[in-house]
Amino acid sequence: MPMRAPRMQDHRLAPYAATVIGICLFSAMDTVMKSASIAVGAYSAYLLRCVIGFALIAPVWWWRGRRWPGREAMRIHLIRGVVVAFMGWTFFFALVRLPLAEAIAISFIAPLIALYLAAVWLEEKIEPKAVIAALLGLAGVLVIVGGRIGRERMTDEATIGLVAILGSAILYAWNLVLQRQQALVASPSEVSTFQNGIVALVLLAGAPFLLVLPQGRVWLELGAGAVLAVGAALCLAWAYRRAEAQALVPIEYTGFLWAALFGWLAFGEPVSATTVAGAVLIVIGCWIATRKPTEQSAV
Repeated sequence: MPMRAPRMQDHRLAPYAATVIGICLFSAMDTVMKSASIAVGAYSAYLLRCVIGFALIAPVWWWRGRRWPGREAMRIHLIRGVVVAFMGWTFFFALVRLPLAEAIAISFIAPLIALYLAAVWLEEKIEPKAVIAALLGLAGVLVIVGGRIGRERMTDEATIGLVAILGSAILYAWNLVLQRQQALVASPSEVSTFQNGIVALVLLAGAPFLLVLPQGRVWLELGAGAVLAVGAALCLAWAYRRAEAQALVPIEYTGFLWAALFGWLAFGEPVSATTVAGAVLIVIGCWIATRKPTEQSAV
């Protein structure tokens, strides 16, 4: 029997905290994966990261459950695996050609798209506060990006990178909805196992033509990327099983905050006033999304 989603009130803010942690881990992964993608190409870096990730999480899944997914769960695993394969490839392809902050910011159109996909495919009722939260988050990103665009010179391949990141964002929106469906029928370890495995199998088709084996420190970056990606997937699968997609989607915007932090720590990039202003809008949006209406006790 498929697993039913636990009631949201039983977990209170735990799904939101898990989502923030998951996005933080994904942002850290993006940082190391950009470096690896520059060294060996986006295709090779992504394929090898998924292979390493599968090797890490598959034994855990098998040890804990040892049960093959049912037909419905397998169908969702396959669909999401294919979507994520092309989503990740195009994202890292763009990441090599665009500044990290701009690439991540442009990808934030995905949560807005996901809100309406959730209404169509998951039959979730879009509450006004979810729309307001998403718009506030987007406004915060635009404020931050507005302070950065023009400072960093775009490369000759910027147009290609822009097209790739927009395509990746659309796929990411679909992925957010599939993530909710997948989390309702599978454990976090199963979700991570099949995502890494299916993505690796899809990408293997291009190995004879595109695979470049890394050397030295790149292996360390790929290993770190795999660990961070698996940890993030576990956190998000756990969260999306306990809360509706529309409630968690606005928290995706915190990814830019983590990117700014990691950029400052790793590369000494300063945090500007516009970044702080945008952060305030993003935090307000997340607060609106997670805030529950006050319940009056019956007399």
